[in-house]
This record gives sequence, structure tokens and C-alpha cells, in this order.
Amino acid sequence: MQKKCAIIGLGRFGYHLTKTLFDKGHEVLAIDQNKTLIQKVKDFSTRSVVADATDRDTLEALNIREVDFVVVGLGSPLDHSILVTLHLKEMGIKNIIVKAITEQHGKILQILGATEVVYPEKDMAIKLATALTSPNLMDHLILMEGFSIVELAVPNSFIGKSIKELQLRYKYEVQVVAVKEVIPERITSMPKPEFIIKDSDILVIMGSDEDLEKVTAIR
Repeated sequence: MQKKCAIIGLGRFGYHLTKTLFDKGHEVLAIDQNKTLIQKVKDFSTRSVVADATDRDTLEALNIREVDFVVVGLGSPLDHSILVTLHLKEMGIKNIIVKAITEQHGKILQILGATEVVYPEKDMAIKLATALTSPNLMDHLILMEGFSIVELAVPNSFIGKSIKELQLRYKYEVQVVAVKEVIPERITSMPKPEFIIKDSDILVIMGSDEDLEKVTAIR
């Protein structure tokens, strides 16, 4: 389903987000004070505007109320993202996603009305560190503090066994929420206890980071 969105701040985070959303077929309004950054995204945004988003009248003039969600990717100074978040909340924007630089910055943004606060650098660092120290780990999605979903290449000790035989929920308190099968290519969500694991499968597992770390260490 096509969405209308606005990206405010076109640094590395905003640039890649704008391009990805546009490539996926969504309507993207890109906003930044820097004309050079606006030029870089003009070919993969529905509309790109040189504007100061910290000015509420400017946001009103851009019809920001019409979008499904707004992502604020402004960096320093921190008061810019704080002010923009406040304006968006007062304007009644329901989905406001804001990039935070520090934990304290994130707390302020949440108090002011951000529906979601993201930490791109922190999340990427955690994801990379986890991948480097867990050879079987293929992907890692943080659900909330201390809980994640991971994609795990099947350890040798799992091959040929059923979900029931593995007893991952009992032994490690994690849940297999899906299995990505390569042969044939398909996804089985919430696999039944009798599902047999193949060497080409990828397990999608949910649980606490502590418990997931134990599972990813299995060979």
C-alpha cells in the first residue's frame, strides 16, 4: 500500500531513507535547509524542498498534515529536532519518527510527542557486533530494549530434527516464529511441532537478547 511520507533532514540517514522509500513506490516529501542535499535527492523523491522545518508556518505551507508519517532525521544542533517534533505534535501528526543522538535526547523527544525514537548508529553498532561474534546469525531486528528477532542459519545439531525435538522454548525460552525455506522457496510462519529442520533452512527466532545469544552459540 502506497504511503505519503515526509523526511526532514537529509544527512546520511535521511538520504538513504528517502531513496529506499521512493524506490519502494511511496510518495516522499524531502525537506532540508541545505540546497546541495536537496539536489542529491531530487531524482528519487516526489517533491524536494529547501526549507527551514523549525518554522511552523513553513511546515503548514508544505501541507505536512496530509502525510501518513514524518521522519525527522536532523542531527546537531539537537534543539532543531526537538523544535520540529514539538511543531509536528501540535499540528496533530499521528506518526512522528525521530532520530536521536543520545539517550537523554531520545527521552526529551518522547516526552514532546515522538511516537517512535530511533538510534541508527547505536542499532547498527549492536547489529554489527552481534553478527561478528555469532557466525550463524544472518540478521538481527531489535524489537525493544532487551528483546529481538534474529535470523539464524541452522546449526549442524538441528538438522533432521523437528521443532518439538529441539525444545528451544523449554531449553532457552525462545520462540521459532517462522522458517525460511530455500528448497522449495517459501516461508512457514509459526511452524508446527512436527516440522523437520533442513540444512538449507533459516530459522526466525524471537526472545530476549540474553537467551538468543545462547541459541546463536549452538553449533
